[in-house]
Amino acid sequence: MHEFSIVQSLLQIVEEHARREGAKEVSKVVLRVGVLSGVEVPLLETAFNTFKEGSVARNARLVIEVEKLRLKCSDCGRESEKEELNALCPACGSLNTQVVGGQDLLLKSLELGIE
Repeated sequence: MHEFSIVQSLLQIVEEHARREGAKEVSKVVLRVGVLSGVEVPLLETAFNTFKEGSVARNARLVIEVEKLRLKCSDCGRESEKEELNALCPACGSLNTQVVGGQDLLLKSLELGIE
């Protein structure tokens, strides 16, 4: 369950940003989670709600935006977003594709309470 260690690292980053900005609390944390990131969203939410207690993010709401798989086809040149988790180009059926999105975990934004 690497989601626990991800959340521990995330909360360290949140604490650093809050401290640097002079924030007394964080009210919202927005993450983008790619479908190929290996992160289980329900486990991430559980870990966040468990570990946020006692931190500057104790009252924060976690918003997770799931990023679909994005491929670039080297044969037809199209970039496509897909629901299916395979490397087939939906436009031409080629397997000569490259993953260009959907594999990252990104802290997109924080809502800070600054006094």
